[in-house]
Amino acid sequence: MMLTRLKANSEGKLAKQICKVVLDHFEKQYSKELGDAWSTTRNILTSPSCWQYAVLFNRFNYPFELEKDLLLKGYYTLFQGSLPYYPESMKCYLSRTPDRMPSQRHQMRNLKKYYLLNAASLLPVLALELRDGEKVLDLCAAPGGYLHCNEFDSLRSRWLRQTLESFIPQPLVNVIKVSELDGREVGDAQPETFDKVLVDAPCSNDRSWLFSSDSQKAACRVSQRRKLPILQKELLRSAIKALRPGGLLVYSTCTLSKAENQDVISEILNSCSNIVPVDIKGMARTCSPDFTFAPTGQECGLLVIPDKGKAWGPMYVAKLQKLHTV
Repeated sequence: MMLTRLKANSEGKLAKQICKVVLDHFEKQYSKELGDAWSTTRNILTSPSCWQYAVLFNRFNYPFELEKDLLLKGYYTLFQGSLPYYPESMKCYLSRTPDRMPSQRHQMRNLKKYYLLNAASLLPVLALELRDGEKVLDLCAAPGGYLHCNEFDSLRSRWLRQTLESFIPQPLVNVIKVSELDGREVGDAQPETFDKVLVDAPCSNDRSWLFSSDSQKAACRVSQRRKLPILQKELLRSAIKALRPGGLLVYSTCTLSKAENQDVISEILNSCSNIVPVDIKGMARTCSPDFTFAPTGQECGLLVIPDKGKAWGPMYVAKLQKLHTV
């Protein structure tokens, strides 16, 4: 009885933190865009006690003992069905229950053993089909990063550098370039330079926005939400310029918003004659045991929505290719 009361009190406190301005806005928009699926998604998003956290191992400081413990607790590896381009060295463990490992602190010259993340955030990187020897640009890189990582925001850029220091040995950190350019200018600065480009765009992050503590700021965010697709399209056009002919581009957000997802990609495809969609329905089929997908109406776009026992997302992923010019 005492445990039940404590749990109820805890969930009550969490419920009070939900920003009504944001929730009301989401309620109007997503009940239309997601239909019946919104009810379950809403329940997950508004209940942090239901959230799941994946554990991504650091291959450079492999936690063998932790791996044994996780297996005993019922954790299992992501993509047991395997994707053809899933790196063998990448190990990500999931729990079917809302379990969370403690976060590890950043310490200079001390590599972390693991990284906690929303498992859906791995999908954009996997969709790039990275191969050895390729030049890769991560246009909006924080908090993670690899190869050429660009992050315009100075605070997020420091976070990015700390993440790299925490997970990658010093000799390898030196071959990763970190820049703080405005992502909208990278295409002009480095035209047709990269084999692959990831645009994990600034977006109306549904999970964090729901728990905005300042209702005035939240209302301002909601009103500014209409302007985000303009920035997202500018970043995509810059990324297309930076991409070599034949190269692949992946666009991703952590919002359910159609205006920031499908509509952005549709406009890019309609206005850029050198860009074509790449079918990624196969990824959805492979990942369906671990993720729930909502229909997007696009062969090149996937939308992960939080669900019971699969509380990953929101995460939108779209894949495009730049054509060779004749």
